[in-house]
Amino acid sequence: MQSPGDTGGQDAALDFEISMAFQPIVDLEQRNIFAYEALVRGTDGAPAESVLARVNDRNRYAFDQRCRVRAVELAAALGMQQMLSINFMPNAVHEPARDLRATLETALRNGFSVSQIIFETTEDHHGVDDEVLRNIFSTYRMHGFKTALDGFGAGYADLNLLADFQPDFLKIDRGLVQGIERDRARQTIVGAIAAIGTLLGIRVIAKGIEDARAASVLHHLGINLMQGHLFAEPGFETLPRVDFNAALAGAARYSGSGAV
Repeated sequence: MQSPGDTGGQDAALDFEISMAFQPIVDLEQRNIFAYEALVRGTDGAPAESVLARVNDRNRYAFDQRCRVRAVELAAALGMQQMLSINFMPNAVHEPARDLRATLETALRNGFSVSQIIFETTEDHHGVDDEVLRNIFSTYRMHGFKTALDGFGAGYADLNLLADFQPDFLKIDRGLVQGIERDRARQTIVGAIAAIGTLLGIRVIAKGIEDARAASVLHHLGINLMQGHLFAEPGFETLPRVDFNAALAGAARYSGSGAV
């Protein structure tokens, strides 16, 4: 039986080059940058969509491996001191331990600690068997990496996975975050996710934050880690800074208005 990433030995080499942009994940409580997420780009800065359009069943494994290596190489070259979040494709993983070799070797060669690396599922992980994901996460954690489940809340199956394995981070699906500043139902659901995270010792990250009012509501609900254009656009081969005062202008006034 083939694993989700098994192509029967027909893996193709990657015939195009890639690079990375980095977007901050901020800690609103501490007013600092907690991590940077590596986002794939073309070598000329072309958007992710144009790069991903060239990925297919045959080159998916090579693409996934190259993304990991390039993210670590660039993070080290830029002197990143924060955590580095790397997206990985669960359906490109053949053997979790073996498939970590290139990442481990790159981190060692570049003096980048594996304890700084978060392996984050891509949002399409819902099509991968829970047992496969649990095995991947367990292996990664055993080698010293942190783990994150992206798009949490987009499907009920996430709760089953969470019952059997607790990643270090949950990234809430952006559909639950958009418009949260004016939607009681979303506030209730996200607040419940934050409470689950606290009880299970999992840090919750809200992404897609574009409005200071939404950031204020999320902070009120107990979520401190956030990511989105409100704080910084992804920086191509650079580490963007964050001006918290500018980003959150007006949020304090909103949080005191009784909106939550």
